[in-house]
This record gives sequence, structure tokens and C-alpha cells, in this order.
Amino acid sequence: MTYAFPPGGLPDQTVNPEGTAVFTEAYAVIPAVTQRDIVTSFLPGWDKTRIWILARPLSGFAETFAQYAVEIAPEGGSDDPEPNPEAQCVILVASGTLTLMINEETHVLVEGGYAYIPPMADWTLHNKGTDLCKFHMIRKQYEPAEGIDLPTAFVTSDKDVAPIAMPDCDEVWSTTRFVEPTDLRHDMHVNIVTFKPGGRIPFAETHVMEHGLYVLQGTAEYLLNKDWVNVGPSDFMWLRAFCPQACIATGDEPFRYLLYKDVNRHPML
Repeated sequence: MTYAFPPGGLPDQTVNPEGTAVFTEAYAVIPAVTQRDIVTSFLPGWDKTRIWILARPLSGFAETFAQYAVEIAPEGGSDDPEPNPEAQCVILVASGTLTLMINEETHVLVEGGYAYIPPMADWTLHNKGTDLCKFHMIRKQYEPAEGIDLPTAFVTSDKDVAPIAMPDCDEVWSTTRFVEPTDLRHDMHVNIVTFKPGGRIPFAETHVMEHGLYVLQGTAEYLLNKDWVNVGPSDFMWLRAFCPQACIATGDEPFRYLLYKDVNRHPML
């Protein structure tokens, strides 16, 4: 298993600038080639850190989440990483070592490490290793529901959670679920979806959930609204509610992506 991450740097002057990035009313594709040094941000309270902000709430498009790719140099990090106490966060480590403290409990995450941090948590994160630490991060404002407790923090690894095969697919399509779908404490799911070569979503999904999809490994032809696009490692797809989507995995290795979706709550009126 591999965990792709923005390439940084800059293409050289021989590269044709015409690319595959696209932004429409229904979806956006932010390909790896555009995830370069000149589009990084630096955040207050974060030391020796740069961040690619890939998605943010955008009126009339996708409004529920923000998605980052974060690179922390050795001895960098933050003692106060979340400015909004009502926000929740998921982290997936792509490479390096991340020391994460949640409510005074320390965890050390390496490649494939996954953490859920609930709202109102007291947490910090630092790179105490000797190499760059690179990870994906998704933030969402938590939506409380009457009679439902707040979710609790947990730390696990992609390598420790068994993928669950989707029905009627001969095990070519599976989902690594880090939260039980019936756990109503959670109003978002951040899963890893895997297709073996040739596997597919055999219909155009059309649903209320918004999506962020970061390709971790492999290649595919992906249907977005009415358009088929070719995607590969480090490409990011951003879908608004009801955008039709499907895919066919290509190449000779698994096609895997990190998937965000909002779930388990009434739509705001």
C-alpha cells in the first residue's frame, strides 16, 4: 500500500501548461501537477509547516468540509492546531512520523496511521522524527443531534482495519471503514475505497453527500457528472451533492482513494 501526497516543487520550463485541472458547477479536479510549492499556505500557530488547502466550504458548491495536505519539517508542529473548538478532524499519515497528543494521551503515527479527533478535544501534533512528516487532514464543523453523545477520539491504522467487500462485486470493490456506518455520533465518514484492476462502480452514483476523493494509489477512469477523466496518484476530486459519479480501475495495481462524505444528519433548512 502506498499513500500519495502533493509533489511540491515546480515543473520545468519545457512542460506544456495546458493541463487537466477543471472546475465546474458540479465538480472539480485538482491534479497532482497543480499541487506545487506556489500554492501552499502557512498557518498561525503551526511551526515549520506548509499546507495545501485542497477544499474549503464554498457557497453554492460543497459546503461542509475543508481538506488539507500537510507537510511538517522535523521539530515542527502545533500546540494549538484547531482554531474552532466545534470542529472535528481526521488525519491519515502518508509518510514520516507524527506525534499526536489527544486529551493528554500520546500516540505515534507512521505511514497509514489514522486518527479521529472529536470536537472540544485538547490536542497537539508534532514531528519529532528526522524526516518530513506528510499527512492528509479533513476538518468539519460537528453537527450535534439531540440525544446523541459526542463521538470519542480514536487512533488506528489503515493496515489494522480489514476492508469490507461491497455486495455482488466478486471482492474487486471494498471499503476500509474506520467508523461503523450505524454509529450516529458521527456526522462524517472518512474511509479508504479500494478497487482491484478492472473493478468498477457499476452505476452512476447520485446522492446528497458531498465528496472529497484523494487518490492514494493506482489509476482509474472516473465519471464526474457527464465527463470521464483519467486520474492517478495525488489527484484530488471534489464533488458537490448529487454529482453523478462512477469509476473503472485501470493499470495493474489497486486503485485506492481517501473518501470524505457527510452523513447521518437532517439537511439544514
